[in-house]
Amino acid sequence: MARTSQRRRRKHRGTQGGTLKRRSRTSRPTSRADAKEVARQRRVNRLDRVPSWRGAVNRALLAAGVFFALLVVVLKQDLAPSLSLALVMVLVYIPLGFAMDSAIYRVRQRRRQRQRESPE
Repeated sequence: MARTSQRRRRKHRGTQGGTLKRRSRTSRPTSRADAKEVARQRRVNRLDRVPSWRGAVNRALLAAGVFFALLVVVLKQDLAPSLSLALVMVLVYIPLGFAMDSAIYRVRQRRRQRQRESPE
């Protein structure tokens, strides 16, 4: 016969005296200022990453997918020509995206270097 009640998914953490000990969340910032500092540091880390071909390929595939969907759904074009145009867009977007990422990265690195040299 099949079980009608579901089994519990977590271990009950209470004691016999009735107190309940729970693990606290240590990853959450304690104040608004701490949260802003964590967000600022994450943004700096994200923007200071070295550009990669993988990121350029992913962005090109996403952009070409949106372009393909617009051609088919909004402009009501046929599938085969739309797909071929989207593939051409991928081949164009990959090197352009990588070049743009590299240029932005170099500008940011130069700016950081200047700020280190003249701490005013």
